[in-house]
Amino acid sequence: MILELRDVSYRYRKGALAVDGVSLGVAAGQSVGLVGESGSGKSTILKLMLGLARPASGTVLFDGGELPLPAPRRFRAAVQTVFQDPYSSLDPRQRVASIVAEPLRSLGIARGDRARALVAASLASVGLDADMQGRYPHEFSGGQRQRIAIARATVCHPRLLLADEPVSALDVTTRIQVIDLLAELRESQGLSILMVSHDLSAVAALCEQTVLLHRGRVVESGATAQILSVPREEYTRRLVEAVPRLPAV
Repeated sequence: MILELRDVSYRYRKGALAVDGVSLGVAAGQSVGLVGESGSGKSTILKLMLGLARPASGTVLFDGGELPLPAPRRFRAAVQTVFQDPYSSLDPRQRVASIVAEPLRSLGIARGDRARALVAASLASVGLDADMQGRYPHEFSGGQRQRIAIARATVCHPRLLLADEPVSALDVTTRIQVIDLLAELRESQGLSILMVSHDLSAVAALCEQTVLLHRGRVVESGATAQILSVPREEYTRRLVEAVPRLPAV
């Protein structure tokens, strides 16, 4: 496993359990969906996986070593994140070239001509032209901004992308385009993906494995196709029934 939770629990300061005995992991080349309603614990799990919160019990492992690591740079280079809102996740004062190059600078991977070449290649990989590098985020649509955010996350060639509700702020057509882009990057770069979402249909379009979360606990997990076709739990059945379907013609 690249990144794994083993029997992890987390309590809020007032003592309420946000995550209760959760185990899940993402292996090399795997795409996993973490699905649950608001308040189910998805965001807390993401913080635990990024090392931004410490579990009350259980362990968080990166390549078999427990977080936090004594040398975190290797973890930061291997695990990158795309956030929900493309409008707030990009610094409006920076040009696109500087935004996308940020991981290269902060991790000491490349500067100068090498960094510029990596930025251009990363933008090309998400379908954006090199001449967009001198523009500012406000000059782009929501879908284009999310592509810039994905370019920034993948410019250092991470092994795992944590995608936190990456399409929920986008219109339907743009959602499909961004999911298709993530699928292309998974194939072309050998990228592993954990997609956190409340939308089972978005996860089903990208992820081979799905973990269903409810009130901080895993209620069902397994192959996405199996969960969609033969859900075992009542909570899962309700989620599957809520997935929009085209009317019969």
